[in-house]
Amino acid sequence: MTLLEPHNLPFAIAMGLIVLLALVQLLGLGDWGADADIDLEAGADADAALQPGMMEGFLTLLGLGRVPLTIWLALFLLMFAGIGLSIQELAESLTGAPLYSWLAAVIAGAAAVPVTGVLARPLGAVLPKDHTTAVSTQSLIGRRATITDGVARAGSPARARVRDVHGQAHYVMVEPHEQSSELHSGDEVLLVRREKNQFYATAMAERRLSPN
Repeated sequence: MTLLEPHNLPFAIAMGLIVLLALVQLLGLGDWGADADIDLEAGADADAALQPGMMEGFLTLLGLGRVPLTIWLALFLLMFAGIGLSIQELAESLTGAPLYSWLAAVIAGAAAVPVTGVLARPLGAVLPKDHTTAVSTQSLIGRRATITDGVARAGSPARARVRDVHGQAHYVMVEPHEQSSELHSGDEVLLVRREKNQFYATAMAERRLSPN
């Protein structure tokens, strides 16, 4: 029995996805949105509306949260392929013919989920823990930013780059706090307030602040 036979197609695809995941991680393509300006306040409000007890118990059962999602998915695909190929080999040895590919895939998928959950728990204990560097955009108030392009005027914002406490760059739209002021490309500014997704800033020269 070979992996490329039609009745093993779901498991061949799973093995291919494992290779693809490994390549993505090897090439460093798995870290998306590192410089994105993400407002987590809306997400926090949504999370507050969830009932955590049942959901947390279900995720714990699956092993999600114990290891990074990419590793969990690779482990699941590996278990799915391994169990599926074993099922087909057993069926062929007992009946002389393998199961339909879809039937073997359903059985293997149902078995792979709890097996993955069991294996993810001890694996999570030995893997380095992930430390999130996500921040709320509200925490950017009071930080220095640099106008990257355009001229910020009252009612006409310009784009600015600001770094959070972890050193991650965020790009925000900025208007001058003082309506008569203008903020030009290259100006260093201080983010002083925020209304919805709009930040308001004061030029550092106007405030005559000493550097940190």
